[in-house]
Amino acid sequence: MPFIFTNREGGYSAPPFDSANLGDHVGDDPELVRRNRAQLETQIGIPIQFMNQVHGDTVVLVEEHVSAPTCDALITTSKQLALAVMVADCIPLLLKSEIAIAAVHVGRRGLMNQIARKTITAMREIGAEMIHSYIGPNICGNCYEVSPEIFNEVITKYPNADSSKRSGKLTLDLVAGLKEDLKDTVMLDLSSCVLEDSHTFSYRRDGITGRQGGVIWR
Repeated sequence: MPFIFTNREGGYSAPPFDSANLGDHVGDDPELVRRNRAQLETQIGIPIQFMNQVHGDTVVLVEEHVSAPTCDALITTSKQLALAVMVADCIPLLLKSEIAIAAVHVGRRGLMNQIARKTITAMREIGAEMIHSYIGPNICGNCYEVSPEIFNEVITKYPNADSSKRSGKLTLDLVAGLKEDLKDTVMLDLSSCVLEDSHTFSYRRDGITGRQGGVIWR
């Protein structure tokens, strides 16, 4: 299956972005980020389309490589283009059907505005039928502690996201919530906790840090 979830290892960036940082918006040396992205493109063998992620609900269809569009989900039907989502705690979600693929940035706000559902709907509108979903590494339900206001807002809409009983704190399991929106897909949960794993970037853990990615191609 042509997709990959990267980690922080094997790149060119210096601390605190060491070393395979894909984010060009975090203060890292732009040339080192370019080298990290180029290395990944060489590994995959085709150009990678990135996006300017803003925790919104915009879905963009791209059929050739363009300057990074401002959105939180990309769709393509092209076999000559890979799609990337960058994360450092949020969920990197990859979607695949026979005719289209998508890369989706699902943070708390993305979950609440149903960016995953909107992407699936957009894929179906261009003819996608059976859709496979791949959930990558993110901050887990034991570690994602939030304020009472945020906690109540999320669990009101996604009761399954309440992980407070197992953590003993006001924590959210965003993957559990996301799975509600992916019920009509064939799901593969490859998530692990980025905060607990020193091999991955975590904004919650480190503050100033890089971004790993989820990349999918046809």
